[in-house]
Amino acid sequence: MSAAPGALADYRPALRPRVLLSDPLLDGAATVHLIKDAETGNSFKVGAKEHFLIARMDGERSLAEIGEAYAGEYGRRLADAHWRQLLALLGTKGLLAGAPEPKPAPAPVPVPVPEKRTLLRGSLPLVADADATTARLHRVFGFLLAPAALVPLFALVLAMEAVVVARSGELLLAVRGLMSNPVLLTAMAILLWVSTALHELAHGVVARHHGGRVAEIGLRWRLPAVIMYCTVDDYLYLGTRRHRIATAAAGAVMNLVFLLPFCALWLFAPLDDATHEAFAALLLLGSVQAFMMLVPLPPLDGYKIACQLAGATGLAASAGGYLRLALRRSPEAAAYPRRARIAYPVYAAATVLVLAAVVAALVAGVHHLLTT
Repeated sequence: MSAAPGALADYRPALRPRVLLSDPLLDGAATVHLIKDAETGNSFKVGAKEHFLIARMDGERSLAEIGEAYAGEYGRRLADAHWRQLLALLGTKGLLAGAPEPKPAPAPVPVPVPEKRTLLRGSLPLVADADATTARLHRVFGFLLAPAALVPLFALVLAMEAVVVARSGELLLAVRGLMSNPVLLTAMAILLWVSTALHELAHGVVARHHGGRVAEIGLRWRLPAVIMYCTVDDYLYLGTRRHRIATAAAGAVMNLVFLLPFCALWLFAPLDDATHEAFAALLLLGSVQAFMMLVPLPPLDGYKIACQLAGATGLAASAGGYLRLALRRSPEAAAYPRRARIAYPVYAAATVLVLAAVVAALVAGVHHLLTT
């Protein structure tokens, strides 16, 4: 059978410019790719073979050429029915250039009702065009993402955290002292909230730097907590894995950079005792805030980084499913690809180690406070 049927052999399909394709991602025992229509937000999963074909639909290659490449890669040629089925799927979803826009279904599935705002919980967008706002922020602060600025910043952050670790006992006592000073405690809480807001904006600016789009910036409250949020629409479709990891890590890095001037004041400025103690407490609490965001559990930033390092989607659920099969010595565990058999146990072990380190640090801190 030919690589593409006669009537279709010369057809040169092209995806619309708004169509985004992800890298290969582990999904349980399968390897999938995500395809998203950036205009509508609709996305779906396809297998590696379907992605091989779709990714080559650039308007330059004919179905005959794509079919030859597929035959060379997978050792089989596609029948007429396969091509028609794939083209019909893409056309129905409005992903092919020249295909009509998909019509809305006459009886759509009920759309979830937007969350109702109440005094106790809700969310509120703060800007009309979050992407434009992020673009303006990037124009002002984007220079900080150049290596010439990042390297010194990272060096200063590392030096600061070395001081925090070396003098952690002193900082813990400062936190205890802060609890008895309501005025300074309120001031430190406000500074930590500002750090959280900058954390969210940093995600958006770095995503924008790497070609992403920010859908929404706003406030979300679950009283008594009120936090800022920044939604990056195309996170999984950013150009490279390094870009996605940088976007996920940007918030925690911003938290630490925010602490740098306070660290300098604490170390070198002639402060009164109360302010000196407050800055010491801020350094410890801010550092803890930043590193807790890097714990590899959903929905934290550390989990997004772990997913990218493993090249997986739904990493926690997939790792749990695999480990249950492996511990039962189920034959199904052997069916997982080699990459999954390595990534899932490594993720589980790393998570246990991180949580053990967190518990150990907490126990050591409590012990220090009780014995000092």
